[in-house]
Amino acid sequence: MSGAGGPVVPGGPGGAEADGERPGREAPTGQGGGRHRRRRRRGEQPVVPEAEFTSYYGMPVLNRPTWKALDIAGYLFLGGLAGGSSLLAAGAHATGRRALARSAKVGALVAISASAAALVHDLGRPERFLNMLRVAKPTSPMSMGSWLLAAYGPLAGAAAATEVTGRLPRTGAAATAGAALLGPAVASYTAVLLADTAVPSWHEGYRELPFVFTGSAAAAAGGLGMLTAPVGQAGPARRAAALGAALELGATEVMAHRMGLAAEPLGRGRAGTLMRLSKVLTAAGAAAGLLAGHRSRPAAALSGAALLAGSAALRFGVFRAGVASAEDPRYTVVPQRARLRARERERERERARERDRERRSGGDGGAGGLAGGAPGTPESQ
Repeated sequence: MSGAGGPVVPGGPGGAEADGERPGREAPTGQGGGRHRRRRRRGEQPVVPEAEFTSYYGMPVLNRPTWKALDIAGYLFLGGLAGGSSLLAAGAHATGRRALARSAKVGALVAISASAAALVHDLGRPERFLNMLRVAKPTSPMSMGSWLLAAYGPLAGAAAATEVTGRLPRTGAAATAGAALLGPAVASYTAVLLADTAVPSWHEGYRELPFVFTGSAAAAAGGLGMLTAPVGQAGPARRAAALGAALELGATEVMAHRMGLAAEPLGRGRAGTLMRLSKVLTAAGAAAGLLAGHRSRPAAALSGAALLAGSAALRFGVFRAGVASAEDPRYTVVPQRARLRARERERERERARERDRERRSGGDGGAGGLAGGAPGTPESQ
């Protein structure tokens, strides 16, 4: 029987709504309803959009490095070339390869002079470099680097001057040895200087970047030796170039793998182009030097030029990648959040271990008390 208002129709007036239900709000039941729900789930769109890392007024999270690319990247490359050349010069001097020793010593002096000039040009005034020598702060790579250059420069100059003039051979030998001792530090300290900053693509490579720069310096020094010395005396230069290229390429791959997100700028844009060019030139130059450099003077010269260009491209690529990572807040924000989450997980694990220790110690105490019997009972007497 229907009421005065007519038959009750589900979903109509007095139907489902009359029982407190709302039409179209109740999910269908049964097999067909399940298929319907699954279809809707597959077609769902995310409610929350992808996060975009921005900052107040569109400003970067980090201040962009104000260093000039030509000055500082050139300073990095020339300093590495000088340090590697001094080490090669000492070996050539000790083994009687005078032509190779002369070209390496002169090359080291020219490179360190140009490197210092590029640094002073970026600083703006020469006295700013002298001001950095007023104190010696072991915890500051910039302070230690300034003193390192101040000690290395005169030694490289004395080694080259005595080699060219032929005078004071003992003084020249001592200066050559001193410059060789400081050479590896001169080649690698700039990597420590970059990694000591907050720039993501520099800081995150703090473990491998010194090895990358040291290998690049050895490859560049070997390239200079092959380019300027006779083929018969350039054997140590070819071997130094091969070892340096292997160290540079291997350390670069390890660094890029370990850095994670911060390694992205090394493979993108102009920095990525420079890094890929560096790999090709360094690998080709080292291989050609080993295979044909001992037989052909043109092949040795081309190999040396490729190694020098590859080393320069590496320094410019690393510099540009750092600037790009500082300009994009994502490379600062995402790793910070990942580190915070990792620390929180570690704290949670530590709390869980502490609770487990307390539980086990409480359980042992309870078991011991039961085994000993309650005080005053026959078991305890």
